[in-house]
Amino acid sequence: MANPAPERVDTETVENSRLKTKPKLRQVKSSAGKRKRNVPTGGIVKFILLAAGAFVMLYPLLWMLSSSFKPNDIIFREIGLIPVETTLSNYIQGWNGISGFTFSTFYMNSFIVVGLSILGNIIACSMAAYAFARLDFTWKKTMFAIMLGSIMLPYHVVLIPQYIIFNNLNWVDTFLPLIVPKFLATDAFFIFLMVQFIRGIPSELDNAARVDGCGSVQIFSRIIFPLMVPALVTTAIFTFIWTWNDFFSQFIYLSSPKLWTVTLALRGFLDTMGESLWGAMFAMSILSLIPIFIFFIAFQRLLIDGISTTGIK
Repeated sequence: MANPAPERVDTETVENSRLKTKPKLRQVKSSAGKRKRNVPTGGIVKFILLAAGAFVMLYPLLWMLSSSFKPNDIIFREIGLIPVETTLSNYIQGWNGISGFTFSTFYMNSFIVVGLSILGNIIACSMAAYAFARLDFTWKKTMFAIMLGSIMLPYHVVLIPQYIIFNNLNWVDTFLPLIVPKFLATDAFFIFLMVQFIRGIPSELDNAARVDGCGSVQIFSRIIFPLMVPALVTTAIFTFIWTWNDFFSQFIYLSSPKLWTVTLALRGFLDTMGESLWGAMFAMSILSLIPIFIFFIAFQRLLIDGISTTGIK
C-alpha cells in the first residue's frame, strides 16, 4: 500500500502567523520590563527608615564593640565606630579578672545559677501549671487569682522579708537564695504561660489515660509534660536571659568575689575612687553577650512556637 502524499503547507499562512505572534511577544517583554522598572518609592522609603532605626538601636552595641579594641585613654575621646588605634590588651586584661579570680570563674558561677534556675522553673512551674489547669482542689480559683496578682507585685516589696528569712537560714553569700525559690514555683509568669498551654491540650488524652489506669502523676509525666516542649523551651529561654542579666538580686546576696557572677564582675572593673578599666569592662561585656545570642538563636523557632501557641486559643 503506497504512502499518502504529504499535504502541502501554505508558506504564506505560516509567515503571517509568525508575524502576528512576534508583536505579542514584544508586548509581553516590554510590559515585563516596565514592571521591573516601576519600583514603588514607598517601599524604598520604608526600607531606609527601618535601616536608619536599626542603626540607631544598634549604635550603642557597635560603639561598645569598637571601644573594646581601643586603648583605655582614648575611649571617650573618639566617638567613631572605626578605632584609630586598636589593641587586644583589653580582652587579655579583662579575662585575667579582678580580685585574684579569672573571668572564667565568674562565667562558671553564672552558668551554675542559670542552669539550676532553668531546671527549677521547668520542674516546679510545670507541676503547678498542671495542677491549676487539670486538677480540682479547694480554693483553686482563689489561689490562681493570688498567683496572678503576684505578677504585678514589685520585687522590692518582698526583698526585705526574703532577705531576713535567708539571713536567718544562713543562706546569704551563697547561691541558695538565687536557686531554691526557683524550685518552689515562685515565677508566676511562667506558671500562667504553662497553664494557658496545657488548657490547649485536649482533655480526651487525660480521660483515655485514666481508662488505662494512669493516675495524675503518670498523666503529667507521660502525656502532658512531653507535649509541653514549646512552653518549656520558652520558659528556659526567658529564665536564661533574665537570670544571666540579673544584677540586683545577685548584688544583694553575693558578696564574696569567688561567688560573683558575670554581672557583678563587670561592675568590679569600675572604681569610683581610682582608675576604672573601661576597655576591659567593654571587652568582657561583649563576651558576656555571646551565650545569650547562642542560646536564643539555637531555640528561636521553638520560642516562637511556644509564644504563638500559648494564650491565643
